[in-house]
Amino acid sequence: MPFYESVFIARQEISSQQFETLGDQFVEVIGDGGGKITKRENWGLKGLAYRINKSRKAHYMLFNIDAPAEAISEMERQMRLSDDILRYMTIKIPELNDQPSIQAKVKTSKSHDDKPKTEGEVEFTARTPEERASEGEENDVGEKAKNPEEVDARPPDGEKTPESEETVKKED
Repeated sequence: MPFYESVFIARQEISSQQFETLGDQFVEVIGDGGGKITKRENWGLKGLAYRINKSRKAHYMLFNIDAPAEAISEMERQMRLSDDILRYMTIKIPELNDQPSIQAKVKTSKSHDDKPKTEGEVEFTARTPEERASEGEENDVGEKAKNPEEVDARPPDGEKTPESEETVKKED
């Protein structure tokens, strides 16, 4: 039997339990068609790259499938009929991979989380202009970064600059 990999995303409004039940329905469809699911990964609720049907987030699930083409066609038909499924994609692959996918391996963490980081988790933080200037890196337009003193010489909000006072005197 051919091998397939299928990913589908469901509306964010459904609960995790409902999403799991939806996945169970597709596993049953594949089983009834004479195939089997060799790997099932629930990637959880993730942000979408763009809005789909007014949704900004969706539940993601991956299946590795060993099944005949008729079973895949029936699963995709069921996905099209379901109001909870936003998108799906099924591709034929030469062999099944039993290792966890990249999405399942890498868990990004938010800087506001106080939980300790486990192996494989990465936290990304932006560097300040001072840090970039001290390293002498180029900025987005290819120019050398300025010294920290040159980065922002404007006074805080609400304070007048000496130039603005002179401009006011000239206008009088």
